[in-house]
Amino acid sequence: MNVNEQDLHAYVDGQLDPARNAEIAAYLGANPQALARVEAYRKQNQMLHALFDPTLEEPLPAALQRRQRPRSNPQWLRVAAMAGTLALGLVVGYGLRGVTAPAMGPMALSKQAAFAHVAFVPEVLHPVEVSAQQEAHLVNWLSKRLGGDVRAPHLSGAGFELMGGRLLPSDAGPAAQFMYQDNRGQRLTLYVKREPARDAGTAFRFAKEKGASVFYWIDRDFGYALSGDLPKGELLKVAETVYRQLNP
Repeated sequence: MNVNEQDLHAYVDGQLDPARNAEIAAYLGANPQALARVEAYRKQNQMLHALFDPTLEEPLPAALQRRQRPRSNPQWLRVAAMAGTLALGLVVGYGLRGVTAPAMGPMALSKQAAFAHVAFVPEVLHPVEVSAQQEAHLVNWLSKRLGGDVRAPHLSGAGFELMGGRLLPSDAGPAAQFMYQDNRGQRLTLYVKREPARDAGTAFRFAKEKGASVFYWIDRDFGYALSGDLPKGELLKVAETVYRQLNP
């Protein structure tokens, strides 16, 4: 049976007709690796809904509410279209820049890191933009884009090998994401962005962001966030390894 990634995504999203849906279900029953990818896609969808659905349920801004007109008035249709566009913009902006001013700072760092983690960890064909085989190029490129010394810690001592990394947007400009994987296929991501320290303390902080565990901290002019589906204690040990390598 010819089954590609598009078929698997359509199966997860419930977009197949009953006959094709049954074929894919039978295929998954005989292919554990494909079934694992489908489960990862389902988990990703659940996390994204948990992250963004509250934004979609927010009431219209007061300025738009004052401009509402009876449904028979064509002006109402234009206002409704504006509201829909605003809601879509909030969904996209939530992951890339933070929704409101109070969300800025360390908490925004953990949320943006979790969003990037959830978005790219399930990827099979393109988990990273530049592979670990080009580590020197990757680090130099990200350092130039972020305007500072960006390094990719080596975590083989903790059982994880560097897969590579990518450039991402953030509320403070360009951000970097490094991805790691162990011999079981478990993945971690390290998210790095410009984040001037707001106080003298740079202690680790922990957050559980819609299924992803995140340890994050601010060190000098950068914010770091390590995300993964690991027990808190195990993830903390890896975070400490990352910190020691960035501060020898």
